[in-house]
Amino acid sequence: MKPVKQLFGALPMVICLVLMPMLLLAQKDSVIFKNGNTIVGEMKSLNNGVLTMETSFSKNDFTIKWSEIRSVFSDTRFLITLADGRRINGNLKSRPDSGRVVTADPGRTDIEVALEDIVFIKGLKSDFWSRAKASIDVGMSLTKANNLRQFSVRSAVGYLADRWQLDANFNTLFSKQDSVEDTKRTDAAINYKYFLQHDWYLGASLSFLSNTEQALRLRTTGKIGGGKLLKHTNKSYWGVGGGLSVNNESFTNETPARNSLEAYAGTELNLFDIGDLSLLSSWYVYPSLTESGRWRSDFSFDAKYEFWKDFYFRAGTTVNYDNQPAVAGKETDFVFQFTVGWSL
Repeated sequence: MKPVKQLFGALPMVICLVLMPMLLLAQKDSVIFKNGNTIVGEMKSLNNGVLTMETSFSKNDFTIKWSEIRSVFSDTRFLITLADGRRINGNLKSRPDSGRVVTADPGRTDIEVALEDIVFIKGLKSDFWSRAKASIDVGMSLTKANNLRQFSVRSAVGYLADRWQLDANFNTLFSKQDSVEDTKRTDAAINYKYFLQHDWYLGASLSFLSNTEQALRLRTTGKIGGGKLLKHTNKSYWGVGGGLSVNNESFTNETPARNSLEAYAGTELNLFDIGDLSLLSSWYVYPSLTESGRWRSDFSFDAKYEFWKDFYFRAGTTVNYDNQPAVAGKETDFVFQFTVGWSL
């Protein structure tokens, strides 16, 4: 019986010896930090300067600043975007002698780049949820003096494929105050982008706006065009775009409905390597091609601070301008929002 007991007593160690190589084989990606530490797991994505990595010893994914990494090694095939706008498929293997990274795709010539020139990676076999994103913000304020009650909601969902991206958002703000007419503003949008080489892209979008300040019952705007990222790094991106826009408007007063064809041009800037703070702003101008002398402008700015895990504070403003509004003296409408949110 003693040999049998000894055999069963050693069984856990035998199992570990058998399973350990299998676990290490499954966790086949490795990352070496500038301080010499190493982590082994599965690299899932790199976006906005942050690498997300899954390991067998933690139930939560690790998020690692790309700037803190010295070397990466993986046999996994990724969709990789470089700072010069090239989009390639391949794996990642650092050269120990030079610190540069070789991206190799079977049947194609290897490409050698600096680690900091890699600005985006995504596993080609990643599941749906690793490619999806979502967020929701809620804000509320009460003021006793004039019985002011204000409530706002901001929400967004998105999905990133190998060559295209789809995003949607819905935002609403409602304000009620004694002796003052209620104020309500609601906007929503669906945006589609198809990525080309060298950070060019084609885009189409459909947006909606309802706004009591400018007597807008509903403004529906469809856009089609393209653009380019002029700067794309692990700290920021800056892009410009333009195209054509079809604008349809109905109003809450006696102003007749409008239909117009517009051109549009704009820019977007995102700064995300400021600790837990990120800044996002955009500005678009719409000169009308069918209404003489009319032009519109949309500006937005958001500051987002992540204070705990996936929770954050956000402060933002949106400004809409129309030089030929439905109500005289109401050319400009703006809103400031302070919210608490959660992101997937």
